[in-house]
Amino acid sequence: MSAVLAIGTTSLRRFFRDRSNFFFVLVLPMLLVVAIGLQFGDSGSAGRVMLVGSGPLAQEVSAGLKRQDLAVDRLDGAGTAREVVARGRADVAVLVSPTHEARWAAGESVQLTVIPGSQANGQASVATVQSVLATLSNNRAAVRAMTDAGVGPREAKRSLDKVDGVGPSLTVSLVGQDLGDEFAGLGEFDLGAAQQLSLFMFLTALTGSAMLIQSRELGVTRRELSAPVTAGQVIGGEVLGRFVISLTQGLYMVVGTAVLFGVNWGDPLATGLVVASFAGVSAAAAMVLGSLMDNANAAGGLGIGLGLVVAGLGGSMLPIELFPSSLTVVSALTPHRWAYEAYAEIQRRGGGVADVLPQLGVLVAMTALLLPLGAWLLQRSLSRAM
Repeated sequence: MSAVLAIGTTSLRRFFRDRSNFFFVLVLPMLLVVAIGLQFGDSGSAGRVMLVGSGPLAQEVSAGLKRQDLAVDRLDGAGTAREVVARGRADVAVLVSPTHEARWAAGESVQLTVIPGSQANGQASVATVQSVLATLSNNRAAVRAMTDAGVGPREAKRSLDKVDGVGPSLTVSLVGQDLGDEFAGLGEFDLGAAQQLSLFMFLTALTGSAMLIQSRELGVTRRELSAPVTAGQVIGGEVLGRFVISLTQGLYMVVGTAVLFGVNWGDPLATGLVVASFAGVSAAAAMVLGSLMDNANAAGGLGIGLGLVVAGLGGSMLPIELFPSSLTVVSALTPHRWAYEAYAEIQRRGGGVADVLPQLGVLVAMTALLLPLGAWLLQRSLSRAM
């Protein structure tokens, strides 16, 4: 056991001997948490709305939104608006079609389409949009009622408060699932911190797999095996080294974001178990990658590319709730997806260990599949190194 600990500790020291790793492991994740929180969080007092359509109704909607201090951008197509909202570049989109314009001009009821975003500020913007549209509907109904009654302009203002459902109505139909409850209560940095935590833990582990190759190239492995140390102890030490690196970064990010940005990680025991389980998957994946390849530079480059792709598919760049159904199925093959669901259960719904047992079970199962494969591949690579 002492040999395994010694090899694992040596791996950790070698990793942080490269000063650049301090930046990529400790500094860069925090900077991205800040950037994502400031861009997509709820720090701003006003939201951004994408308005699709042209005509009198669209102009009235735009003017009403601007009076509520919302930034309004005009777009030509509904597809573009959906993409902009999905990428988090706007809080909400409002679609006004030519049919809507025609019905509004004819004095008929209109049902506009609103596409809500996922960020916390987006839910406030949706509520503001609904209020603006309700005001337009009431005003139009008031004009219709006053015209029919022959009321003069001065009397109109006094009559507005008495108008209740007279004339055409303007209602809202939300597209897709209502994400207001799903993201309710999240702090400015909470969602981004959970996403970046999984991304960087996995990415650091994969890029650190190059150390396995360097150990063989520099003869470190040969010297270890020349001592009274078995191949199993060398493998155990390398696994421990990868695990400790990933776990250290994960715990650092959890504590750091909680202290610096007030991120709510919920039940500390449940969060710690998810971080440890994900560190196990990351370490096992690093063992597989580092044992399959013989070139350290190639392994580092592949680790970055593979880590980013898997993180994107697992919800570390875009919330799972915004994924299409087909991509949601694919994301279930990634550990990031299960970590994302576990953090969502803990942060948003106050879950504990019992609530995240399914996600923990999947992460442990992934580790149980990858770790023996990585150990077997590493044993083969050690044989080649000798």
